[in-house]
Amino acid sequence: MNDASPALPRTLGESITQEIRRMLVEGELVPGQRLSEAALAENLDISRNTLREAFRVLTREGLLKHEPNRGVTVAEPDMASIIDIYRVRRFIECKAIAQGYPQHPGTLHMQEAVELGVRAREAKDWVAVGTANMMFHKSIVELADSPRLLVFYGQISAELRLAFGLLNDPQFLHLPFLDMNASILRCVEEGRSDEATIMLDAYLVQSERTVLAAYERSRNR
Repeated sequence: MNDASPALPRTLGESITQEIRRMLVEGELVPGQRLSEAALAENLDISRNTLREAFRVLTREGLLKHEPNRGVTVAEPDMASIIDIYRVRRFIECKAIAQGYPQHPGTLHMQEAVELGVRAREAKDWVAVGTANMMFHKSIVELADSPRLLVFYGQISAELRLAFGLLNDPQFLHLPFLDMNASILRCVEEGRSDEATIMLDAYLVQSERTVLAAYERSRNR
């Protein structure tokens, strides 16, 4: 079996790019937020040149936006982007979970994400529930044993979290899916990957409809 963990960053710029992407995935940076180059460089203990290198990469990925006289801000996904994100997610995740089996490291990470989500729900920490859900789906992609796919999915995850951030209702967005996560995990642990694939496809369709409906409501306020 191949090691599905992403390759380690080769340069400081790559490391900082990964760190900012992590901040986006975990909801530490929100859509429309202006990023202070001086403050962020100081917080990360890096030079502004290194930070600008990371900004350029993330801007090309569509996660950040650079505007004259305004600087760098966190991007705000539109409806077309959300639809495309879910199209990519169904293609990647459903094929990955079809390869799942009980002893795979990705399955163990799925279990850890489910447990983290339950603890976050008990604490009523809905942002942490969302982060646990993101971890769960990243673990599904690990089942494909492809480091390159994991790196690509990291970008998709960051864009997805930005879409969630636009809606500003993490409990509504994430809570209904915790029990579904547990059900999908159980199928993989019991070797029922075909059933897990069907459940995941339905899950992603429901999630997309929920996000798009909430997005539409937010635009009409």
